[in-house]
Amino acid sequence: MTITQTSVDEFLDRLASSAATPGGGSAAAIMGAMGAALVSMVCNVSIGKKACAASEPELLAIRAESERLRARLTAMVADDIAAFDALMTAYKLPKASADEQGRRAAAIQTSLTRATEVPLDCARACAEVIVLARRAAEHGYKGVISDAGVGVLSAHAALRSAALNVYINAPALHDRVVAERYHTEIDALVASATAAHEAVYSIVRDRL
Repeated sequence: MTITQTSVDEFLDRLASSAATPGGGSAAAIMGAMGAALVSMVCNVSIGKKACAASEPELLAIRAESERLRARLTAMVADDIAAFDALMTAYKLPKASADEQGRRAAAIQTSLTRATEVPLDCARACAEVIVLARRAAEHGYKGVISDAGVGVLSAHAALRSAALNVYINAPALHDRVVAERYHTEIDALVASATAAHEAVYSIVRDRL
């Protein structure tokens, strides 16, 4: 059984424990998946409603994308745990000889790269959820439009949470070109998502 197949209570207990994983990266992925799930909910409730008949093709398209992102983000919980565990394993490698030190350093850099890429990918997926939430907010049934707002807030919180994991890992990368590229991309994602999620929240608020 994977961690995402456990009960909510069990997941939260493990999150609250002294164990290193699951941690903030896993929580970010779950928050993003929740955002995607709420976008899907808005679509599922709206599809078939007379008031949304003209928007049904759009709602079906949104749902297909939100379900794809929900699966992708849910899988990132395990990806985050695996990336962190690999990094901890690399740090524990022997370093008595020069050869061992070289192998250890290379393993640490490989693991750090992965530990930076996973949250960056999470942030990218969350940015897509925010775009979908806007479409759901514009076309969804008014009775569940607040759920589009909760969805976009979840996705935005997830994106910013994932960004923190990029920011903490990227400075330790020896390849400064790659590190700077990751840093530039996450900065742009955070900036665009902040504006985008506020716009969606306003759309939802205006429809209530």
